[in-house]
Amino acid sequence: MGFAEAPVHRQLYARQILAKAGVAKNDRLLTAFAKVPRENFLGPPPWVFSDFQTYRQIASDDPVVLYQDMLVGLDTERGVNNGMPSLHAGAIHTLGVREGEVVAHLGTGSGYYTAILAELVGPSGKVVAVEYDAALAAKARENLAGYANVEVITGDATVWPQQDADVIYANFALDHPPIAWIDNLAVSGRLLFPLGFPGSEGGRRTGFTRAAAFLMIDRRAGNRFGARFLQPVSFVWAEGQKPTPPGRHEGLEQAFRSRRGYQVRSFRWREPARSSEWYGEEDWGLSFEEA
Repeated sequence: MGFAEAPVHRQLYARQILAKAGVAKNDRLLTAFAKVPRENFLGPPPWVFSDFQTYRQIASDDPVVLYQDMLVGLDTERGVNNGMPSLHAGAIHTLGVREGEVVAHLGTGSGYYTAILAELVGPSGKVVAVEYDAALAAKARENLAGYANVEVITGDATVWPQQDADVIYANFALDHPPIAWIDNLAVSGRLLFPLGFPGSEGGRRTGFTRAAAFLMIDRRAGNRFGARFLQPVSFVWAEGQKPTPPGRHEGLEQAFRSRRGYQVRSFRWREPARSSEWYGEEDWGLSFEEA
């Protein structure tokens, strides 16, 4: 199915979300969003949407209403959603996913954006989709059964991919890039994930970020890495991780407060710290210097 063969409401939806994402020209992405039926990944009605304050039931069981730029709840008790289409459209556009590439989609949820990625890599490419929650992973596996180029894995996405990937796209937040994400990022590969720190109420984590931003890391020859922040985001925090030691995020919080993230240009990995870093730890850091 090409763009012209997709239902009119999905054509309009694709055009609107790419426009909202600031994507002026990406015919392949436009076609992917028009082609994939969102309702197939959200379960039967009644559906609920989030206005970032609370969940409310959508007063219709017509799938056409799902073709808006809105969060749709998947597991409302845990705050897990099918995220904002314009946010993901902009992110996937920036990643520049090409036909034939290997993509690791980490935190696949019910598989909607995995399907978009599968359309982009085509039959000659592959998407490895990892979901920590077993119930969601089972739904994703069922929803994506028609894609021969997708493998759905139930497990800890911080240890995937386990082989080189051209693109790594994580849909949960962390306060550091896991080893597997950097070591298994192919030369010319691109990694995008929400870097931040978790929020808390009454001394307990809320399950969401208090501050975070999409961080893009690209691997270059000679073990060099470019890096830049795209935009502030709010994401669910990574599940299955060890408790954070007290004071662990003070330095990262100060870095975000500096409002100099837009000046980050490179990523340090297993090298000595540089003099001009926005934030750094022993094994990694984000620098203002060019890669």
